[in-house]
Amino acid sequence: MYVCYYFAASDLQFNSWVMDETALSLGTIDVSYLSTSAECSISRCKHSSEEWGECNSRPTLFRSATLKWKETLLSRKRPFVGRCCYVCTPQSRDNFFNASIPSLGLRNVIYINETHTRYRGWLARRFCYVLFVQERDVHKGMFAKNLTENVLNNSRVQKAIVDEASEPSAPGSFAQTDPKAINKVKKKARKILQEMVANVSPALIRLTGWVLLKLFNSFFWNIQIHRGQIEMVKAATEMNLPLIFLPVHKSHIDYLLLTFILFCHNIKAPYIAAGNNLNIPIFSTLIRKLGGFFIRRKLDQSPDGRKDFLYRALLYVHIEELLRQQQFLEIFLEGTRSRSGKTSGARAGLLSVVVDALFSNATPDVLIIPVGISYDRIIEGHYNSEQLGKPKKNESLWSIARGVFRMLRKNYGCVRVDFAQPFSLKEYVNSQSQKPVPAPLSLEQALLPAILPLRPNDTVDEGTEASLPNSRDITSEPFRRELIANLAEHILFTANKSCAVMSTHIVACLLLYRHRQGTDLSRLVEDFFSMKEEVLARDFDLGFSGNSDDVVMHAIHLLGNCVNITNTSRNNEFFITPSTTIPAVFELNFYSNGVLHVFIKEAIIACSLHAVQSRRYRNGTSGASPSLISQEHLVRKAASLCYLLSNEFTVSLPCQVIYQVCHESVERLIQYGILLVAEQDDQEDVSPSLTEQQWDKKLPEPLSWRSDEEDEDSDFGEEQRDCYLKVSQSQEHQQYITFLQRLLGPLLEAYSSAVIFVHNFSGPVSESEYLQKLHRHLISRTEKNVAVYAESATYSHVKNAVKVFKEIGVFNQTKQRRDTILELSTTFLPQRNRQKLLEFIMSFMVL
Repeated sequence: MYVCYYFAASDLQFNSWVMDETALSLGTIDVSYLSTSAECSISRCKHSSEEWGECNSRPTLFRSATLKWKETLLSRKRPFVGRCCYVCTPQSRDNFFNASIPSLGLRNVIYINETHTRYRGWLARRFCYVLFVQERDVHKGMFAKNLTENVLNNSRVQKAIVDEASEPSAPGSFAQTDPKAINKVKKKARKILQEMVANVSPALIRLTGWVLLKLFNSFFWNIQIHRGQIEMVKAATEMNLPLIFLPVHKSHIDYLLLTFILFCHNIKAPYIAAGNNLNIPIFSTLIRKLGGFFIRRKLDQSPDGRKDFLYRALLYVHIEELLRQQQFLEIFLEGTRSRSGKTSGARAGLLSVVVDALFSNATPDVLIIPVGISYDRIIEGHYNSEQLGKPKKNESLWSIARGVFRMLRKNYGCVRVDFAQPFSLKEYVNSQSQKPVPAPLSLEQALLPAILPLRPNDTVDEGTEASLPNSRDITSEPFRRELIANLAEHILFTANKSCAVMSTHIVACLLLYRHRQGTDLSRLVEDFFSMKEEVLARDFDLGFSGNSDDVVMHAIHLLGNCVNITNTSRNNEFFITPSTTIPAVFELNFYSNGVLHVFIKEAIIACSLHAVQSRRYRNGTSGASPSLISQEHLVRKAASLCYLLSNEFTVSLPCQVIYQVCHESVERLIQYGILLVAEQDDQEDVSPSLTEQQWDKKLPEPLSWRSDEEDEDSDFGEEQRDCYLKVSQSQEHQQYITFLQRLLGPLLEAYSSAVIFVHNFSGPVSESEYLQKLHRHLISRTEKNVAVYAESATYSHVKNAVKVFKEIGVFNQTKQRRDTILELSTTFLPQRNRQKLLEFIMSFMVL
């Protein structure tokens, strides 16, 4: 059951308000292991009455802006998230799923009592944790055997050992195979495997399960999972195939959380790929006993910077051996914890090993399971020090012990874990090999025509678009790289879409982008309720339940010093304002980004609306009303913004066409009534301006809206006459558009400030040094109150902005030893071209 909150509003004192056992009542009915239909129906009734608490308040911004047209369709049903792609894996979409799965509801994993054991009575109640852990199905025979010897005896590893032992010691000398050298390299390989290979202990897994039940109950209110999702995972385990769990990475607790949940449901613990920064004495032994194995964060860490073929061979064969023995793996595709609250870009190194193992027939198939994880508050609290540019502190045993003690003194609210639908890797590979998909455009090819429309010869050659070989052969290296990149993007997109929206996410978002100057508590509660409904209407799930008043106060309590609370004389009501200090704004931005993916497409359209409107007013229109907007031009403008912000988030799956996604987002705003289709008489008088025609000609022809996977009878691909739109002038709709535009304000301000900084570029300069200078510049703007959004100065924005500039050709980069040297490209050497880049970004900003 979700937590239900009960407070006496009249007695509430915010300055001394603490959450204790007398202030809240935990839902104590959990029927996860009971089979009687009567008890299950009681649970579902309790969900329907308690989870969706009504808020009898006047219609607010969100409800009046978008929900009127579909109020009859809501019916307060919780969406079921995480279904796999119907284009790339249609067969998997029908597997492990049936109509009853979504109705199975939620359960709190850490709520355990005697009903979850075989025993009853006073002793069973006292020792229910011990009994529960003892009854879990975990034994030595589940896990891999003879891993080290099997890896060392593999022919690929043997060859790598001989090759390393045979390397010439001096230039011009001949390679020799010395038995002593081979033995020395074998010892080195065995030493590497001692770090890499996990030695799982079932007894320690049970003990850790008991400890985690105690710990999690002390600093989390609940850990929610969906029973239907667990049933799909259990069905996947019966296929006798290896499972790969790929969760988003937000906290160090992620490592233990997934293993704990699987253990509680009698599912074999996965082998967890962890960075060698966690290879700490004592702690590393515990991790290995629980299934963790340590890998280098960078595979090539040899002193001379050369590729370490021995380490690569050992890692490849180790993963292959685990898959051959049908073990489960847990891989964090992002590589490191997200410092921004958004899903980071994929680092598909280990995933490529899994794909190669499938190609080499080490296993007949692999089942992929993306996992979404959401926290009310992460145990780290925030990543402000790193976002302020301070170097990351290395983990140590003392820091871990100090973190545990700190956790025990606090409460971190609720956690939600969502397992997406398992899909077949073999099916995905086969579908990709049969699709005649062209190579994706580079960012430079996609954006330069929009930034510099008057440059000659910018149109993309059709030959450039078809850079991949016609045969989609799995042995082709270009195809292999594209397949792995698309697979990683597919997984992260699904995992991110599966992440539930928490109460702290919504409150932080409202305070930053709706009520930045503060608001009454009652108004904040109203907007919270309406935004909750908006999230559900877009088929995203929530990680909380209960009455909106109580949930908002719960979120404010967890956000702590980031929120200021004052008592106004008017109606004796509390006034809520976000703290304006840089660390507090950074922290609020981190939690606010947890809801950004829900509204990102609409936010892109809203910013593109401003860009199109401001351009039409600036250039004038030829006999047409300046309020009319070409739908096609709006879609193309939105697509260019998607490309610009592609390192910040992903708006579509790789199998979708970005223009079609933007077109559908525009259609959605038309359904909401925010955009209105102009009358036929008005449209006939409108013709695109000369600038728009030139801009359209610069876009490559292969980028059509219609995808190759669409049904042939779909009317989307038919030739259509461009229609013109108007923006609704109602106050509610205008406020909603402003809210959407503010969501992207920090990103656009960071990118535009980075372009201004490029104006004074004096290169060449090392990338690390340039990042530090740019970050200091953004922090300085914030400290001087020049910045509109203080959160635009986060270090993650700086890194992503520079990355985009490299990809669109602003900078040329050359490698020197272990550093990257940046210098301006010839394209952006003229000041006017840098000015055009600034104007392009600024056109989307609402100042």
